[in-house]
Amino acid sequence: MSARTPGGRPAPGPRAARGRASVRADPARVPVVGVGAVVFVRAPRGALRVCLVRRGRPPNAGRWSLPGGHLEHGEHLEAAVAREVEEETGLSVRVGPLVEVVELFVPPEPGQARAATGHYVVLDYLCEVLGGELRAGDDAAEVALVAPRALGGYGVSEAVARVVGRALALARARRG
Repeated sequence: MSARTPGGRPAPGPRAARGRASVRADPARVPVVGVGAVVFVRAPRGALRVCLVRRGRPPNAGRWSLPGGHLEHGEHLEAAVAREVEEETGLSVRVGPLVEVVELFVPPEPGQARAATGHYVVLDYLCEVLGGELRAGDDAAEVALVAPRALGGYGVSEAVARVVGRALALARARRG
């Protein structure tokens, strides 16, 4: 039997006792679920290039990253990945296996309150290009096809470099 308050309600659990806000009390403090895509394109001489986008809006405006964005309410993960890739790069993709789940804490933009810090849980998937024409769209200011060994020159995060490395190994293993 669980503990009860004098009014008969369930007693607050250990999280409430430590002073953490309840999700029901403040839904804005729930982590945002996002999706990302590792899209490899074969260059004319056969070398693989990974598709990167330069973010046009916060969070991380101006930074290079993988195409991706927020999962919309009621949207399936694979549909969200395909939608985000199409919106940001113009490419149509087949969504493949999950590469990694990345947790991000993004500091507030200048002038925002500390409470505006973003907490994101991003599911990154390996994708195969089906068609389309590469172009920057939606909140992507630019798009580039980059050799995986050249990622450092684009200032990508450690998480992006790690995810691309894992996706490259996965893609090679799938080709056998």
